[in-house]
Amino acid sequence: MEQAVIVYLLLSDGQFGAQQERQWVQALENRLQQVVSDAGVGEFDGDEFGEGKCILYLYGPDAEKLFHVIEPVLKSSPVAGDGYAIKRFGAATDPAAKELRVAW
Repeated sequence: MEQAVIVYLLLSDGQFGAQQERQWVQALENRLQQVVSDAGVGEFDGDEFGEGKCILYLYGPDAEKLFHVIEPVLKSSPVAGDGYAIKRFGAATDPAAKELRVAW
């Protein structure tokens, strides 16, 4: 079963964020890729920018373990301060998959 952690970063404008925020997001993505790979808990699958937020997609067999690994990285990022994540326990195509919103 594939589970997910979907991270929502709130940006300073209603569009794609300031240049500094986009640089912070890039640094955050690089770090997330590294820690997820090193821990062997899944993969970082990319981002989506727009409407004042950036969404980061991470997938693995256990959303709890995945979030446990990335939470310290999120806490240390200047762009993630007001963000939150959705832990999804099941496939995206499963309408019965449980989802839990968490902050750090």
